[in-house]
Amino acid sequence: MPSHLSADRPTAQPSGRGPVDALIHQARLLKGEVDAVRRDAQGRAADARSRWERALCDLALHQLRDLDEHLAQLREGPPPVPAQAGRCGAVPAPADGSAAGPLLSRVGSAEWNLLTDEATWSGELYQILGRDPATQPLTLDELPSLVLDEDRPRLTSMVTDCLVDAKPIDGEFRILRPDSSVRAVHMMGEPVLDADGGTASMWAVLRDVSELRRSERAVTESREPLRQHDRPEPSEERFAVALQQAVLPPWRGRLRLPHGGRPALDLAAHHLPAPAGLPIGGDWYDALELPDGGTLLSVGGLTGNGPAVTSDMAMLLGAVRGMAMAGTGPGQLMDWLNQLLDRTVQPTLGSALCCRYRPGTRTLEWAQAGHPAPLLFRDGTGRALGAPGGVLLGATTRTAYAQPEETLRPGDLLVLPTEGLVPGHTGPAAVQRLLELAPRFTAARSAQDGVRTLVEEFGGTERAGEACVLVARVAS
Repeated sequence: MPSHLSADRPTAQPSGRGPVDALIHQARLLKGEVDAVRRDAQGRAADARSRWERALCDLALHQLRDLDEHLAQLREGPPPVPAQAGRCGAVPAPADGSAAGPLLSRVGSAEWNLLTDEATWSGELYQILGRDPATQPLTLDELPSLVLDEDRPRLTSMVTDCLVDAKPIDGEFRILRPDSSVRAVHMMGEPVLDADGGTASMWAVLRDVSELRRSERAVTESREPLRQHDRPEPSEERFAVALQQAVLPPWRGRLRLPHGGRPALDLAAHHLPAPAGLPIGGDWYDALELPDGGTLLSVGGLTGNGPAVTSDMAMLLGAVRGMAMAGTGPGQLMDWLNQLLDRTVQPTLGSALCCRYRPGTRTLEWAQAGHPAPLLFRDGTGRALGAPGGVLLGATTRTAYAQPEETLRPGDLLVLPTEGLVPGHTGPAAVQRLLELAPRFTAARSAQDGVRTLVEEFGGTERAGEACVLVARVAS
């Protein structure tokens, strides 16, 4: 791998420009052919397959554009390094921006001298990390301060292996920029040895790969609906799916309440399906605007699966909405739901969590019936709200459900999961796994960021059944 561009160790020019020009020509031809396939997919109906095809084409075009610009940079050679660039400061980009194209603005370089503790950053690296070019570049000891807590061990391990064992660096981590945006950075580098074979410095090339990772996620998210669309389903299963989709809010993305101005809560939710071949169950989540300006949040699930359970879930959710609109508090609402399930023709058991948020006082009233308590994340830590008494719905004829109250603050993040969200863990073990994500949750700038964290952590693991989660963030 060639060294980064520096005044005292320039990269050699390519031996011949003919082969590079030929590669650029081939890359641009391929880019045009992929773009034609993408336009063809855009012209068809917006079904699951065409969405998946477009996402794949977008990802391929993104990579081909980068390849084209990499090859063009290889052909032109390294940009000139200004004579006034100091070893302890940034190498600034040209004032007219002529050398800072879309690719160059995402690729920066750095060198850290271990003997003098001096650091040299390119101007592009300042842009990637969101740092002021007038400030001194960070030392290797200071660099982890930009990295998300959960990614710091990865960066530390890469740097240690490079400095101690002379291993090349090749890995990714995420940084938190001063504007609160999170970017994915890929770092490649090597140690620079002195005459005695000791490590004198370390250089690296850092690339902003956030857009590439976003394109990859789009492909992944578009693949699951395609699988569901292509998988033959019995008529009863199709009925259960249709009923679930008709009753519940959209499974993916931010939930938008239909009325009101600036929302008091930022809401997002996600459904994690059961493995292929298992019938659909009775898990749900819901958010509802109330006449008094409050918001009702609820999650739950019924035992069993199949169309009958989905039908019972629809009935139960309709009852929750109706009673909440009539002003019923969470505790009394649980009591009546319990009686409702006990009096159905085919009694069933269920767990539920209902919360009522009052924006005027930022108070949360809630009640639970055999369900995990809400998890509150604030200031880098998380905790489960103290669970009041509340047995499973339908388990006993007469019982009482307590209704505690919690005062929230702007920026607080609430996570309302159903059982099965954490594969292989239940009860306190599952809660502990969720609480371990506290640094990422409190760094989230939106409810959707919180959902994305959960999907990244648990979405790719095989689970025993379906699960869903509702995330709410208190507006400032």
